[in-house]
Amino acid sequence: MSEPTADEIADWVAERGLGELADSMGIKIVSLSGEAGVATMPAEGNRQPLGIVHGGAYVVIAETLGSMCATLAAGPNRHAVGIEINASHTKSCKGGLITATCKAVNIGKNLATHEIQVTDDQGNRLSTVRITNFLRDNR
Repeated sequence: MSEPTADEIADWVAERGLGELADSMGIKIVSLSGEAGVATMPAEGNRQPLGIVHGGAYVVIAETLGSMCATLAAGPNRHAVGIEINASHTKSCKGGLITATCKAVNIGKNLATHEIQVTDDQGNRLSTVRITNFLRDNR
């Protein structure tokens, strides 16, 4: 199977959507394939009472991106369902644009694992997230 074109991916994302939570957090897909992807979100609107980005926001952008990559990796008439996720937060962030960069660790017939690095405007790593998705046929 060949990789989808940028236009095909944009159409797929527009048709499928990112989901209510990702939309409300301002997550935007920059690039996407089964093997890798990039997404962004603003720090503003995703902060906890201490004024720093909520650690859960890092996990949401990572899971959104990782699951979309896994769904593309699953192939036509298949989709991904998250079954495990873990995150290690290493730095806080107060403002600017948050970027998530996803890379496949392993893609098999039924499982896909991706690692997502979440960084700030200066490229400082804020969190490292790993997600495993079960790849299944559409019903």
